[in-house]
Amino acid sequence: MERKAFLKTLGAGAAFALTFPCVQGCSKDESVGLPVPTGVDFTIDLTSTEGQQLQNNGDFILKNDVVVVKNLEGQFVAASQICSHQQTDQVRFVPEQGGIFECSTHGSQFSQTGTPLNQITNNPLKIFNTELNGDILRVFE
Repeated sequence: MERKAFLKTLGAGAAFALTFPCVQGCSKDESVGLPVPTGVDFTIDLTSTEGQQLQNNGDFILKNDVVVVKNLEGQFVAASQICSHQQTDQVRFVPEQGGIFECSTHGSQFSQTGTPLNQITNNPLKIFNTELNGDILRVFE
């Protein structure tokens, strides 16, 4: 049998069998990104080089897949750097709307309590506890 004739006998069934896994792999409902951090418990010495990056209101740093922020009111807030929309690591703190978390991948926006602020996702952003003891900031679950 010639190749052309053989391929014709395969027909639509083979095309479906070859393309179905790809179509399923590209589903929007499937979680395909990075894992949201768990077991978070670390400290930042605010007098260290790392901690000095949190001196001013609105400053933030990225550590262990967590965005640690000194918000516009001077309080420390921490959120997952991994977005709840499609699990990319592009969540940052921005001063708009009184200070929010925003993912640059698709524009998801979240309040400082993790509540979604636009229609891109209904999934809240994970927020972590913060505790200041002198010059030591603890971020934990």
